[in-house]
Amino acid sequence: MAIDLSTKFLPYVDEMFTTESKKSLLTNQDYDWTGAHTVKVYKVSTSTMNDYDRAGTKVGVTTGEAGTVVWSRYGAVAGLDATTEEMTLTKDRSFTFAIDKLDEDETEQQLAAASALARQTRQVVIPEVDTYVYNVMCTNAGGTETAALTADNIYDSILAGNEALDNAQVPETDRILVVTPATYTLMKQSADIAMDTDIGNDMRIKGVIAMIDGCAVIKVPANRLPSGFGFMIAHPSATVAPTKLEDYKIHQDPPGISGSLVEGRICYDAFVLDNKEDAIYYHSIS
Repeated sequence: MAIDLSTKFLPYVDEMFTTESKKSLLTNQDYDWTGAHTVKVYKVSTSTMNDYDRAGTKVGVTTGEAGTVVWSRYGAVAGLDATTEEMTLTKDRSFTFAIDKLDEDETEQQLAAASALARQTRQVVIPEVDTYVYNVMCTNAGGTETAALTADNIYDSILAGNEALDNAQVPETDRILVVTPATYTLMKQSADIAMDTDIGNDMRIKGVIAMIDGCAVIKVPANRLPSGFGFMIAHPSATVAPTKLEDYKIHQDPPGISGSLVEGRICYDAFVLDNKEDAIYYHSIS
């Protein structure tokens, strides 16, 4: 006797797990790219301190190898440099896919264009942007260290990173400590670390899981970070991460397609400011 067993398809999708972006905590949007593809920022030098010449013994003009120097009681009159650094957007990315009307109907609407677009953004677009921004920050970090991390040295390593930011006169508030799940495990195993996990709900929504040595701790999946990533301490003033254009469209029955055509485009980039690179400390393990 042969029996054909029935097969039942339920109106659900086995979605992949994804992590929301936390880069807004680490970066800023201080500059406006509206109407431009490149933004230039001035860097202005300063003057040295001198001993005041109360007797006026050096007042006058001298000419030597350094050229003509005008002296006043306040010292040599110096000029200030005003150079610029350019930030040109380089990432102009896109995607497209089509969903046939019958495919949408015969999968019980699980191939609906709106949900497919949301899935594309969540699983493809956000991870790509995050990976790019974190790589730019690590590559341009002003302070770096390479050493294996263990439960015994993780606390001292974090303190060393924070000390580097202190010596660079980086603001003590709003510092962010980025760790991988593996590094976070070492932190929990360390006998020296007592993390403050009493975090306000508004910070938890943004992804902050604890506080340590004045830094808000966020945990980022290792596949969005450079290979060999240990941890990074960063102040958001150091990195500009503009998104100039984020455009997503669903076209219903466009020419040549019976169904929906989905298109997306995002123009973004990330820049570490020259005078603020010391506000990023990157510890790699390899």
